[in-house]
This record gives sequence, structure tokens and C-alpha cells, in this order.
Amino acid sequence: MTTVEIEAPIGQPVDDQLFRTWFRRQASSVVVVTVAGDPPAGFTATSFTSLSLHPPLVSVCLNRDSSSWPAMVRAGHIGVHLLGADQSAVAGTFATHGIDRFAAHRDWRYGPRGVPLLDGALGWLLCRVTQFVPAGDHAIVIAAPLLGSHEPAGEPLLYHDGHYTRPAH
Repeated sequence: MTTVEIEAPIGQPVDDQLFRTWFRRQASSVVVVTVAGDPPAGFTATSFTSLSLHPPLVSVCLNRDSSSWPAMVRAGHIGVHLLGADQSAVAGTFATHGIDRFAAHRDWRYGPRGVPLLDGALGWLLCRVTQFVPAGDHAIVIAAPLLGSHEPAGEPLLYHDGHYTRPAH
């Protein structure tokens, strides 16, 4: 019987830098999550996904050190806006720290339950927050969609390799 040596896999321990770099290579759709309040809160996220069809559930992750976290914890409802390929400025505004994001982005209105709804998005969902799941320095926010709207056409804004981009065809 012949013995075959198997070369050990080449790699390195996963530290903060490798972890960030690895996930920057993953293309993600970009959403803005809005929360009712005085003032309202909102943030850009790339960690949004469908979670369940029966019952309909979605999830978004938020750093618990975020300026939006206190409003999120108090929120009974949130708005989730799927941004279009031409809305990188909107994503940038809601990702900027230390500004009044709703004063900087004026294309919005109050929707049901006082949740801000952004104009021009490819689609939006109004969701009831059902659960917070602590996960490291973040929390997974689970929510049940109640109302929604979408545009029949248009491309989503993507985040890839540290930049906003659009799908290549």
C-alpha cells in the first residue's frame, strides 16, 4: 500500500483584518433601515436578508454601539428600503456618522406608524420588530413585514470591495 502525504491547507488564522477583507469581497445589496422617533433614526446596512417565508420574516444586523441602536431598541416598527443602483449618495448619507441624516436627505415622508419612508427606493417594507438576538458586538433584528411596495424595474445598489457599484451584465 502506498502512503500519500497530503499537504496541509494553506491559510492563516482568521483575525479582524482577514475577516473584514474576506467579507468585502462578498457583493451585498444595500438597504437603508429607518426607525420612527423624535428625531427619526436611520442607517445603511448590507446585512439584510429574508429569514422565513412562513411566516414572513426578515433580518438585519446592527452594531450595538451604533448611534441608531437606542432608537432601534425602542422601535416597534422599522422601514427597510432596497436602494437602486443610482442611490449611492443616499447610502453614503445614511452611513455618515455625526449628522442629521434626515435633514441631509430630504426625499422622505412619514409612513404608517410614523416610520420614515424614503422616496425613490426600488422597494420598501414596513416591518414589525419581533426579536433581538445578541451576536457579538451586533444584534440580529428580526422583523415581520406588514406592508410593502416595489418598482417593477431597476437594478439594485451593491456594495463590493469597499465601494458602491451596480450589477454587471
